[in-house]
Amino acid sequence: MNAFNDVRPSMWIGHVVLGVPSPEESKRFFLDLGLRDAEPGDGPVGILELRGGTHLILLPSQAPVAPDAEAPFDLMVDDIDAFRAQMEARGHAPGPVETSDFHRGFKLREPGGHVLTVNSTHVTGLPV
Repeated sequence: MNAFNDVRPSMWIGHVVLGVPSPEESKRFFLDLGLRDAEPGDGPVGILELRGGTHLILLPSQAPVAPDAEAPFDLMVDDIDAFRAQMEARGHAPGPVETSDFHRGFKLREPGGHVLTVNSTHVTGLPV
């Protein structure tokens, strides 16, 4: 398949960056959520892969994180209820599932202090 008959969108987000006090600790957390380790080993930077090939880059940062600071991105899963139950069973203390105009989702705090929003999917069903 070439660029002229590929039905997928022509672009995607390549990298998302999150500054955290301990990239190693946050990396373990995101691996437990189901992201793929794109840079095996313990280094000063954590690199994880999400569906579609986007990479989450965890950079060391000593900047204080406000108590309710939201991550600059949200995450999406196929089955929000099953995923929330899995996070609760693993001791991650997810918030309650809430419904908005577009999603059902919940909040979850990562070890660096950022509040993550985990949403239900609303992809179109076309190849992405």
